[in-house]
Amino acid sequence: MDIFKLLEELEEYIQGCRRVPMTGKLLMGEDELLDFIDRIRSLLPEEIHQAKLMAKDRERLMEEARAEADRVLAQANQQIEGMIRESEMVRQAQATAEEIVAQGKHVAYEIKNSATLYADDIMSSLEENLEQSLELIHRGRGELSQMKKVSG
Repeated sequence: MDIFKLLEELEEYIQGCRRVPMTGKLLMGEDELLDFIDRIRSLLPEEIHQAKLMAKDRERLMEEARAEADRVLAQANQQIEGMIRESEMVRQAQATAEEIVAQGKHVAYEIKNSATLYADDIMSSLEENLEQSLELIHRGRGELSQMKKVSG
């Protein structure tokens, strides 16, 4: 279950509670309210777990980009060394090697940049979701605090 849906259910429950005449206070079942709190607690770790998974996914993408860049550069270096060994083709080998290295750096940059953008998008989405969750929780706690003040 989504934490937002659960908070909406809690809000509907509160709105559906009967009022004590002439006091403005609500009659709420303790068991139902505690059940909502337990269900919210059970969902929060899942949101946190998903945030950790996204962070791990970002790190994995960055590591893959680094590995790909290293592979491309290693391949370029091997090609360069092979061409240098052929003395009559030294000039041609140097030009080709420089081009391969430049392409490798470009590919590595593109991979790293794409991975960074993807990770940033994921983290931004997660941040928005967490901010919305926190806002709903703060609002719910504020309402509970107000009810506590009114009843106390």
